[in-house]
Amino acid sequence: MVDSGGAAAGAGIGVGPYRELTFDAQGDVDPAARAAVARIEATDLLVFAHGWNSDRTASTRLFDRFFAPFPGLVGAGVRLGYVGVVWPSIRFPDEPIPDFDPHGVLPGAGAGPALDAAARAALGAFWPGREAELDRLAVLLAERPEPPAAFAEFGALVRQLVHAEPADAAVGPQVPAVFVRDTLEVCRALTEALEGAGAGQEGGPALALGSGARALWGGARELLRQATYYEMKKRAGVVGEHGLGPVLTDLAGRRPALRFHLVGHSFGARVVSFSLRAVADGARHVKSLTLLQGAFSHYAFSERLPHDRRRGGALGGLQRRVDGPVVACHSAHDSALGVFYPLASRMAGDSAGLLGFDERWGAVGHDGVRAVPGAPRLSLEAALRDGLPEAGCVSVDAGSVVRRGGPPSGAHSDICHEELARIVVGAGRMGR
Repeated sequence: MVDSGGAAAGAGIGVGPYRELTFDAQGDVDPAARAAVARIEATDLLVFAHGWNSDRTASTRLFDRFFAPFPGLVGAGVRLGYVGVVWPSIRFPDEPIPDFDPHGVLPGAGAGPALDAAARAALGAFWPGREAELDRLAVLLAERPEPPAAFAEFGALVRQLVHAEPADAAVGPQVPAVFVRDTLEVCRALTEALEGAGAGQEGGPALALGSGARALWGGARELLRQATYYEMKKRAGVVGEHGLGPVLTDLAGRRPALRFHLVGHSFGARVVSFSLRAVADGARHVKSLTLLQGAFSHYAFSERLPHDRRRGGALGGLQRRVDGPVVACHSAHDSALGVFYPLASRMAGDSAGLLGFDERWGAVGHDGVRAVPGAPRLSLEAALRDGLPEAGCVSVDAGSVVRRGGPPSGAHSDICHEELARIVVGAGRMGR
């Protein structure tokens, strides 16, 4: 179904009115999609940004599943409009989404670290114009050569992907150390992390095949995955601050009675959070912000970092631009954030201090908001029973429902639950 503005209008979505906002990597929005969203007749707009997805079909299926419970949860005076935020991201085929991928069948499982056709195609769409580098990376992962020179070549190719633009001559390449350290050392650490997360076990992808150096190519594949995470992190911030934020602020200026409720999963949580940078102090159109397994620092909203009191988080104090609560749903069953996010952050060497590994490098989707005074920590059951604070940051342990999913990402994408929809409704004061 296509409306007069040419934007997709609800194809594959069981709720409505529904539109999509589509952004490119620079945060530029599809004008037809923007116009279609502006025409939605609603009292409240539910804006959901996906995390990593392999294609448009996967994001639409996620939107459909997540939005499904809302019509039965909101009060009679609430007319919901639904917006899916689509931005260029990637999902490796061996990262299962519960209920989307057949139970017990993991695409690419048993193939070792080699890239299957779906993974190679997804990488090509994610990094257009980098076909030569990607083809060579695919050959190395398929052949798994033992000489150290092969790992060095692999590392150099990954660096080309994450640092495609020329470096600033004054400061040099601004690339995390995980991509410039000795590749064998990095691959060894990542291989050990994969084993700890259950990769290679029954039901998980057999990534570390063989012995000796050949066994480290599973870690090399993980290094490539980390490169996509690094790129998505950068893109998510740009899309949020320079794309989604200005679009919603402009719409709020023209329709001041419209209430916005922002929801983001994984790096999509970073998209919606960074959109607050485009919200003026004193504005009241953003009524709630719900982060589902957010893939960014648990110190993001802190105004003083525990390990460096001179600095604040990237979003320090911006929770005050939300006329309602900022709810961070987290789960200890999320291996992507509990294992690989802190490992990559630690290896990046982008912070200094004396705090322990878990404290300094944690993600908000793993253990909630940290270093924000007065921010309560609730169980999911308590939040649903007693309600949420009217404003400020609050962490909700959703591990009782966000718990399914195989290695290497664990429960990272297990977010389609009515309980989480009820959290969003409660945060936005939209319930019956």
